[in-house]
Amino acid sequence: MTIHAAMAEPESTDPIKLTTHDWTGQIITTTIMGEVLKDAGYNVEYVQADYIAQFAGLKTGDLHVAMEIWETTGREAMDEATATGNVVNMGETGMKAIEEWWYPAYMEDVCPGLPDWKALNDCAEEFATPETAPLGRYLGGPVTWGGFDEERIEALGLDFEVVHAGTDAALFAELESAYQRKAPIVLWLYSPHWAPSKYEGSFVEFPPYTPECYSDPSVGVNPDAAYDCGKPSGPIWKVAWKGVEEKWPGAAAAIKAFTITNEDMGEMVSKVDLEGMSVDDVVAEWMDGHKDTWSSWIQ
Repeated sequence: MTIHAAMAEPESTDPIKLTTHDWTGQIITTTIMGEVLKDAGYNVEYVQADYIAQFAGLKTGDLHVAMEIWETTGREAMDEATATGNVVNMGETGMKAIEEWWYPAYMEDVCPGLPDWKALNDCAEEFATPETAPLGRYLGGPVTWGGFDEERIEALGLDFEVVHAGTDAALFAELESAYQRKAPIVLWLYSPHWAPSKYEGSFVEFPPYTPECYSDPSVGVNPDAAYDCGKPSGPIWKVAWKGVEEKWPGAAAAIKAFTITNEDMGEMVSKVDLEGMSVDDVVAEWMDGHKDTWSSWIQ
């Protein structure tokens, strides 16, 4: 790509290190940002990093930018990191996050009390697998995603066991297989993603989330345990090492300006996961069709 005439020369040729994780949408978001920065003349490096553990590198400046911190799972780690002064919140991505236990509509035939969370114990055996019986199985995301599902199960007294999918792809492959066979399943589902549109089903309705529910055991339905509520929902954030704004101010401005919708992201994830397109091709296609949008980030 050509460098924009309107953009000044990069303030530093040192690589800006953007973190990538283990789900398609985050890699797409990061690649869009990275390719826009490259177009502006910056040197960009993609670094595979653990979603929560990356904050250690962001604090020290060994890593520079994380493009997707979900309100649902990353808020505590983000707040702790920004409180040190070494990590800066770069604003919302424009996407809104929902992450929660989800089940296919056909499970209501065998568990008619759903989506109320209290119905789960009435039909835990309907969700059981040979490895978890008589407990129901909850298929969680990769363990690196956090999410406090084990704590929630204990706090709410659910007769379920968490089995973590090894990867994002494995999680949705298992959903696809179960859905085709109408097999029992309850699992971690999130939006923005193609799955809530493709499959008919519902999120489990847990007691409403409050920050106090996570921090104060006395708050919530179980007076002796925290995490006795649903997951939070809200924005997906961008964060950066504090030095980015000093070392690459033009790049920092572009990162702050970055915005994309759930709909655009869901469509791109679908093209990668369902149609087999490469992330690079999907990003290039989006950039070709939205040049006015991303050009404005680097003016």
